Amino acid sequence: MQIDFHHAVTYVTARLAGFDPDRARIIAHAAQYVDDATEDDLIKFKNGALFKRICSSHKMYSFDNMRTLDSHRTWLPFHFLPGNDGKAAETVHQGKFIDKIVCRPDSFVAQDLVRLTIQQQDRPYALHRLGVTMHVYADTWAHQGFAGVLHDINKTDHIDDLGNSGILDRMKEKILHFAEQAVPPLGHGQAFTFPDMPYLKWRYENGRGKEITRNNTEDFVEAAHRMCMAMQRYLAKDADAPVNGLSSDNRDKIKTMFEKFDDEDGDERHKKWLQAIAKGAFPELRDDPPLTYVIGENEGSWKHESLGTVDEEQRYPYPAGFLGSNWKFFHDAIQAHRFQVIHEILPKYGICAA
Repeated sequence: MQIDFHHAVTYVTARLAGFDPDRARIIAHAAQYVDDATEDDLIKFKNGALFKRICSSHKMYSFDNMRTLDSHRTWLPFHFLPGNDGKAAETVHQGKFIDKIVCRPDSFVAQDLVRLTIQQQDRPYALHRLGVTMHVYADTWAHQGFAGVLHDINKTDHIDDLGNSGILDRMKEKILHFAEQAVPPLGHGQAFTFPDMPYLKWRYENGRGKEITRNNTEDFVEAAHRMCMAMQRYLAKDADAPVNGLSSDNRDKIKTMFEKFDDEDGDERHKKWLQAIAKGAFPELRDDPPLTYVIGENEGSWKHESLGTVDEEQRYPYPAGFLGSNWKFFHDAIQAHRFQVIHEILPKYGICAA
């Protein structure tokens, strides 16, 4: 999924779940920031303090993608959550390791992650952690059938557009470029951005020669509905609370917007989502402040608000509010998330990740 879903749709579902605008903005920003936190260097302050951050993503052509350790520590916990072949933790699974780590929609592993997030609301970074969890949870629908490691199971052949999007014609040059670059079978790299486009209906042949048919629109609507249910349970502070999720009317609205906003560029779809929200597409959000998303060193970004401007010696001033800033809390959240997925959740399923 791309920024249109991880930021805009996450915000909409958080608001419809019952979060106020300020808290929904934090959840949505953190959900998208998972894709944008690509640096893991040491932050140095002028007063001598230090802060070590980790990354939750790599650029597609990063050399880091070739390293198994980085796949286990980045792609598995944040983007291709292992699905344990659809089996519960107490089920004995004799399959191969690769079968256990293929991503599956709403897997038992994913449900355990949501449950743990709901149970740990006492953390100062709890809302940011919820946003991270919503990113990972949503991706279990988009990234289903793929694994976050280099493996032939991720190979895709005979991709076909089953709708009328014309995307294959529009992407001919990009597809040729991908072929020339010999894109490795990591995640859905060989499937280009097809799994991330909300309007696409498509099929392909996977690395085991099986034909797979996908309807992204239906999958993405279901993901939004399940996210709304998870966030309603978060507000109820009960992982088993009976909740309704999205109303049928709001599910229809989201589906219509997925189909209508058919730009290949996720940023363009994101702009249209923000415009639709501002114009009252969802009456419950009509009076919300304008929704924005700024990253990097740019003014208005979480990083800039937290750290200010770096000097020539690559040191930052140490602001009084750093320890309680959104940027710091986000990085606390992804550290906690990675540790608990790799060291607490996956071992219950017999999955050992670095």
